[in-house]
Amino acid sequence: MKHLNLLSNYSFSHGQSPLSCMLCPRACRVDRSEGNIGYCGETDIVRLSRAALYFYEEPCLTGKRGVGNIFFSGCSLRCVYCQNREIALGNHGKEITFERLVEIFRELQEKGAENIGLVTATHFVPTVVKAVEEYREECEKEGIRPLKFIYNSSGYESIDTLEMLAGLIDIYLPDFKYMSPDRAKKYSNAYDYPEVAKAALAEMYRQVGGTIFTGDGMLSRGIVVRHLVLPLGTHDSMDVIKYLHDTYGDDIMISIMSQYTPLEGVGEKYPELGRRITRREYDRVVDFALSMGVTNAYIQERKVAEASFIPDFDSFEGV
Repeated sequence: MKHLNLLSNYSFSHGQSPLSCMLCPRACRVDRSEGNIGYCGETDIVRLSRAALYFYEEPCLTGKRGVGNIFFSGCSLRCVYCQNREIALGNHGKEITFERLVEIFRELQEKGAENIGLVTATHFVPTVVKAVEEYREECEKEGIRPLKFIYNSSGYESIDTLEMLAGLIDIYLPDFKYMSPDRAKKYSNAYDYPEVAKAALAEMYRQVGGTIFTGDGMLSRGIVVRHLVLPLGTHDSMDVIKYLHDTYGDDIMISIMSQYTPLEGVGEKYPELGRRITRREYDRVVDFALSMGVTNAYIQERKVAEASFIPDFDSFEGV
C-alpha cells in the first residue's frame, strides 16, 4: 500500500523536526511518520471509518441530497461523552492511500452529494490538503464544478494547521463546547479549550467571513458553530452563546443542539452525564439566545436526542 509521508513534509516546512507532530493544540511531538501513535490515536496514515451521504446535518448543509461525510478515525480532543467514541478513540478505521481519498471525493460527487464534509480531520490535514488540491485539479481538467468542502471540527484547532486549509475550505462547522476551563478539563482534558476555540474561530472567520447563502437556502460560504447543551451545563451554554453573539453577531450561524445522548457507562464516572438534558434546560438556553437577539440560528426538537442519529460504524461504507 502506497502512502505519502506528508507529516514529515509539514514538519520541515514549519521549521520542525519530523519527530514532532504539532498539528493540534496538544502538540504531543510524536513521530507519527514512523508508525507511532499521537494523542489523536493515529499514525500519519489516513484511516477512515465511513464515507457516505448523511442527511442529519443542519438543513443549509444537507439540502435535498445530503452531505458526503467522510469520518476520519481518531480525535485530538476525545471528550468523555463523545457519540462517535468508537472512532474517536482510534478503535475503528480502515487505512487508505492518498489516491483513494481523492477517489472517495469523486465517488461522493457522483452519488449526488451537495458538498463534502471532512469530519474530525485535524490530525490528517497535510494529506487532506493535497487530496483536495488534487481533486480540484482533476475537476478543472474535466470541466466539472468541484463540490464545496465543509471542515467539521471539535473547535480545538491550532492556527498553523488552519492556515494550511485557507482557500480550500468553503464552510467551517466547528463546535464551541465550553466557556468554562474547568468543564473543558473535566470532560475533554483540555483546560485551554475556551481560549484555543476562540482563536481558532477567529482564524476561520478570517478565511471565509460571514455566511453567504444561495437562492435555494444552501450555505455557500461561512461558519456554522455548533454548541451541544449538556446536563447541568446551562450556565456555561449561555456563556458560550453570549461570547459568540457579542463577537460575531449574525455573521455566523449558531446551532444550539439538544441531542446529547448518554453512552453506556459514562454516568458511572460522571453521574451528571448519565441522563439526557431536560426540556427545561434546553428551553432556558434557547430563551437566553433569543433574549440576546440571536436570529441566525438553528434549534433542535427533542426527538433528535436518539441513538439512531449516531452514524453506524459497524461497516466501512464507502471506504
